[in-house]
Amino acid sequence: MALTLEQLNTATPDAFTALLDGTYEHSPWIAGRAAAARPFRSLAHLKHALVQVVSKASTDEQLDLIRAHPELAGKAMVSKTLTAESTREQGKAGLTDCTPEEFAKIQQLNAGYNAKFGFPFILAVRGPRGTGLGKREIIDTFERRLHNHPGFERGEALRNIHRIAEIRLDDKFGAQPTLGNEVWDWQEQLSVHTDPGYAEKGQLTVTYLTEAHRACAQQIAAWMREAGFDSVEIDAVGNVVGRYEAATPGARTLLTGSHYDTVRNGGKYDGRLGIFVPMACVRELKRQNRRLPFAFEVVGFAEEEGQRYKATFLGSGALIGHFDPKWLDQKDADGITMREARQIAGLKEEDIPKLQRDPSKYLGFVEVHIEQGPVLNELDIPLGIVTSINGGVRYVGEVIGMASHAGTTPMDRRRDAAAAVAELILFAEQRAAKDGDSVATVGMLEVPSGSINVVPGRCKFSLDMRAPNNPQRDALTADVLAELEAICERRGVRYTLEESMRASAAPSAPEWQQRWEKAVDTLGVPLFRMPSGAGHDAMKLHEVMPQAMLFVRGINSGISHNPLESSTNDDMQLAVEAFQLLLDNLAAEKTQ
Repeated sequence: MALTLEQLNTATPDAFTALLDGTYEHSPWIAGRAAAARPFRSLAHLKHALVQVVSKASTDEQLDLIRAHPELAGKAMVSKTLTAESTREQGKAGLTDCTPEEFAKIQQLNAGYNAKFGFPFILAVRGPRGTGLGKREIIDTFERRLHNHPGFERGEALRNIHRIAEIRLDDKFGAQPTLGNEVWDWQEQLSVHTDPGYAEKGQLTVTYLTEAHRACAQQIAAWMREAGFDSVEIDAVGNVVGRYEAATPGARTLLTGSHYDTVRNGGKYDGRLGIFVPMACVRELKRQNRRLPFAFEVVGFAEEEGQRYKATFLGSGALIGHFDPKWLDQKDADGITMREARQIAGLKEEDIPKLQRDPSKYLGFVEVHIEQGPVLNELDIPLGIVTSINGGVRYVGEVIGMASHAGTTPMDRRRDAAAAVAELILFAEQRAAKDGDSVATVGMLEVPSGSINVVPGRCKFSLDMRAPNNPQRDALTADVLAELEAICERRGVRYTLEESMRASAAPSAPEWQQRWEKAVDTLGVPLFRMPSGAGHDAMKLHEVMPQAMLFVRGINSGISHNPLESSTNDDMQLAVEAFQLLLDNLAAEKTQ
């Protein structure tokens, strides 16, 4: 019989611990301490309480927890002394049926890992979908994590332990993240479409209006129709637009969505999660034969990343009348203009102006997005409330000094261009850190015609500075540029600098941020507010209507724009439930 929250909330402390036996391997003290956090409002609330106990435990207790776990395909498996839970998990991943070569490889990795870290390698082998990782993926992850810093790897081991516990709790409660599974599966199935040259490498790349891009649009449109949208179309820029009409004709519309294009060799969830989460909501509304007092429009934006053509936010920009006709003459790496690519796709140029939305007919724009960073992952929090999308400014520059002999030029007589930029990098790093939530990056660095025995006479560099609001961004920028001038003056070098991009911050509309907060709090998930360091389609819609975003935790240190980008079915389930609550609460507001 499935465990219930009522049983846990009313149990004696000893009974509480017994009911959660096996959740954390040979560590009943975790459940024992979590009992003090009762009553639990939801399974998500319970999970977080257990996580908090571990995070507040001493380092020795955390290490004991890690060491309580068996090695993968280790002695305990061979001697059949694994716990029942571990036996099922390792069996599901095929580790109880390794070939001699696979077993030898894993044993070698176990030895190397233990020698470096002093504790066993921990991996949630049932994976982000809960159905089990393949042996090749397990071995690849093992090899990758061997290179981690010991402190970071301890955290990664604990995060995997929490995922193991989460799956075990789902089993105890008979909880199936059905909607999360479906959202996860849609993203996996869509990833079969990838541009030529990348499919052969097993990489995901979908750029604007390629054959793979058009196949994605057709697939999303087909799924929207199956989900029960009243109308579905691929518009004049390639956006996939699904509408679920209101109970009353003429009602205003809530707009949502995200992009389905990718960076080169990117991940499966960036952008696409924000299409499929609301799509799952529409399918549930259709199944319930339920209408809302507002229309619901979900858009798969055709282009956000600017990979094939230099036209970022093309899809969302078209909805606010910001399509630049000059983009049509841009050429891709193969010399194909955007105009030619559009003709191949059957898109009509004269229809683009018709895409502009009338903001007065819309309630606002909300977007769900994978975090694309490590914050939620490190805090072990599944959802984050976005307070603002950072504003940013970018520069490309060059410091010009004097190239001279590395052996004969005294240190106090050098005009070293690279050393000047190195000093700037360190200052920018320190200055951004003072704000707490500003960031500054020198991502491009080049010494043209550099030689091992020559003092650099030139150094090219980039600067990317971002902050949650424009005054903070501008103060950071002013300080960094002033320091650049001072460095060059002191070192006897000069510089050139060109601004290449400036974007205003997009603060979340307070009333919409609060709607996300109310939904997340109802789920029993702790409220965590954070700015978005990355740009999103919401930035464009922000120019004409109120917007707010919800972040979903990523795994693998929250990495994004990378094949390792991923999230779990449980976190996607929470995202769908949060969106459903937002819709329900908004419906209640409109009918009061």
